[in-house]
Amino acid sequence: MKAVVTVIGKDKTGIIASVTGELHKLGANVEDISQTILQEYFVMTMLVSCRSVEFEKLSNALSELAKKVGVDIKAMHEDLFNVMHRI
Repeated sequence: MKAVVTVIGKDKTGIIASVTGELHKLGANVEDISQTILQEYFVMTMLVSCRSVEFEKLSNALSELAKKVGVDIKAMHEDLFNVMHRI
């Protein structure tokens, strides 16, 4: 299973480390990543493969992390992402 993970929030130290650390704990692998700073906002999009964790568990864990870090983290199953972006 793959997921598209987005992270948006006020830029601060440790966002990438927190998110990728949580993904590592869950057994997920970051296959592709893009991040930028838009004025004072941090924006990151990742394609993550998850063989050892169910999507719901991944999504819930990232939602809990978002509260601790103070950013918005959303995970979307790859199948849903592909359907939404089909022409």
